[in-house]
Amino acid sequence: MSLPHTDSALNAARRQRELTALGDEPRVDLLVIGGGVTGTGVALDAAARGLRTVLVERQDLAFGTSRWSSKLVHGGLRYLAGGHIGLAHESAMERGILLTRTAPHLVRPLPQLVPLLPGITRTQRTLTRVGFAAGDLLRRAAGTSAAQLPRSRRVSTAEVLRLAPTVRRAGLRGGIQAWDGQLVDDARLVVALARTAASYGASVLTRVAAGAVTGESASLRDTRTGETLAVRAGAVINATGVWADQVDPSIELRPSRGTHLVFDAESFGGLTAALTVPVPGSISRFVFALPAAHGRVYLGLTDEDAPGPVPDEPHPTDTEIDFLLDTVNAVLRAPLTHADIRGGFAGLRPLLRTGVDSTADISREHAVLTSPVGVITVVGGKLTTYRTMAEDAVDAAVRHAGFSAGPCRTEDLPLVGAVAGPARDRICAPPILIDRYGSEAPAIAALAETDPALAAPVAPGMDVIAAEFAWSVTHEGALDPADLLDRRTRIGLVPHDRAAAAPAALAAWSATP
Repeated sequence: MSLPHTDSALNAARRQRELTALGDEPRVDLLVIGGGVTGTGVALDAAARGLRTVLVERQDLAFGTSRWSSKLVHGGLRYLAGGHIGLAHESAMERGILLTRTAPHLVRPLPQLVPLLPGITRTQRTLTRVGFAAGDLLRRAAGTSAAQLPRSRRVSTAEVLRLAPTVRRAGLRGGIQAWDGQLVDDARLVVALARTAASYGASVLTRVAAGAVTGESASLRDTRTGETLAVRAGAVINATGVWADQVDPSIELRPSRGTHLVFDAESFGGLTAALTVPVPGSISRFVFALPAAHGRVYLGLTDEDAPGPVPDEPHPTDTEIDFLLDTVNAVLRAPLTHADIRGGFAGLRPLLRTGVDSTADISREHAVLTSPVGVITVVGGKLTTYRTMAEDAVDAAVRHAGFSAGPCRTEDLPLVGAVAGPARDRICAPPILIDRYGSEAPAIAALAETDPALAAPVAPGMDVIAAEFAWSVTHEGALDPADLLDRRTRIGLVPHDRAAAAPAALAAWSATP
């Protein structure tokens, strides 16, 4: 595969240059609207095929649903339980690609643990064992080795308590363990996709809103300056997620809300597995407590109808908070309370409206639809399968516009920072930086060495250093302090931490040339 032909750095200066160039030559092959995981995946796919590609996002990269996931790279077990065998296999395939080829620096194996306590019914235990065994078959069918994701197994009571120290001991009879993939952070995946697309020549323009969209044109507005620009395109792809029906009124969405709560890791005693708790009365739904970055645990998730206007930032409801606490407390020795919650977040799934009663029953398969005016919309799907969603959307654009473009190349195209195995072990940088930046970690470490202030934490007790903020401004397209706090890092998920780190974010942003 050929190497990228331009630099991958995204910043304010590059944004201005590319806006100017677009004004001088406003005809492009493909206009992509939406800077989430699907939109950036589309931009990468198209640019790697040689198409002149422009992506516009009215806010920031990963501003919407793409930053509100569980950070899991699913192997498709839930889809298998619902009879969606094709989607389950696709998820397992895409998990393997992310884990081993495209983003091994951002995805790692995570043990998934179901403690066997008296409150878990015989049916739930049996179905969990059968489901995990089916997951092993999916893994093997996808070509992912047991060295990457070990096979499921029964584990002892002592092993359960080692992985999840706060699990109730009374009546505990060991547990069932399987393995899945976990992202270091979903927003970091989006940034890596955008930068890799930029390295193949795509223009990635945040704070640019699209209006008057047709299948071959749009009016773009720079929300920072108010300036407008008319662009013509061979094809237009709408990848705006839960806002897709605002771009293409011919489709109808039924968003569902998935909510997570944020806790200090100490609340779970140093959890090192995905603590998996069956939802009472269900044979296919679970609540997960997930070890996360910055010394946190995420507890989620819900699946609730979310009618009405789509907010920029959804929020957990009191009912969802109580549901999550009640479910996880069924397996904990000391119940968690509202006082233990450090923060929370909620995301809206862009599900196509169907006739089923519950959003939990709507298929997570994606759809590529062409509107009466020629706009190609890609909607539905899951974060794990973003790459196949992008491939299908670009294939549709190629057919629609008659582009001379080759097949999709992204299955074997490593993202910026990708490194694994012995090469990862040879990187000279702090492990926490390698986890976040992969092969680019030495550049951030070197930046920290140039100035003691850049080597300092952005606030006392935090595991993010000022050099990371600086790097995000010069290389990752951060255009304001909120981008740094809420998307390039996830400090902002805890309001107290956000307030403490805000001065450092403002300083990094103000230092931009």
